[in-house]
Amino acid sequence: MIRKREDTPIADKNALRKQVLARRDQLGVAERRSLSERIAKRLLALDSYGSASCVMAYASFGSEFETGEFIADALARGKTLVLPRVERDSRVLQLYQVRDPARELIAGVWGIPQPRADLCPLVPASQLDFVLVPGVAFTRHCERLGYGGGYYDGFIRGLTRRPPLVAAAFSVQILPALPVSGRDQYVDCVVTENAEYRRPE
Repeated sequence: MIRKREDTPIADKNALRKQVLARRDQLGVAERRSLSERIAKRLLALDSYGSASCVMAYASFGSEFETGEFIADALARGKTLVLPRVERDSRVLQLYQVRDPARELIAGVWGIPQPRADLCPLVPASQLDFVLVPGVAFTRHCERLGYGGGYYDGFIRGLTRRPPLVAAAFSVQILPALPVSGRDQYVDCVVTENAEYRRPE
């Protein structure tokens, strides 16, 4: 079991990221697609998603949960779809409405697809009703280990109104404990192909 400590050296987190990402990368393409479909089915059935008018997601990259079905469903239901754009200079996420992913997304920082600022309107975070949050690893108590940039931790800390924060992850990304600190932000629900975990009240 990974021991949880309040002041964890960055090296410990980086080593853990490498372990979990290697485990996720080992999933075959067909298996990852099948698991993503099962996760998406659970996500789309959430009451918090169904009632949301403005939904923030992200364009999946590499071996992440494939968000394509989720994004397509949000657009098909007429929801306002918001995707983040990483601004490295200011180290923040800028939020943009995306209506046509095929036309309005380009490869951004680290090759991750993100909105074109010249085609997509900005959306204030206060309009969000539901947020799909990426991450490397999670616990059943909805603790989160991100990719190390701190973008989503800063984004969540800056929310003046907190909408439901939901993460989608393969079961291989669920760990018994994480070395989180006071700066690390939790999510409200983690959805895997087999289960839904909610943060204790």
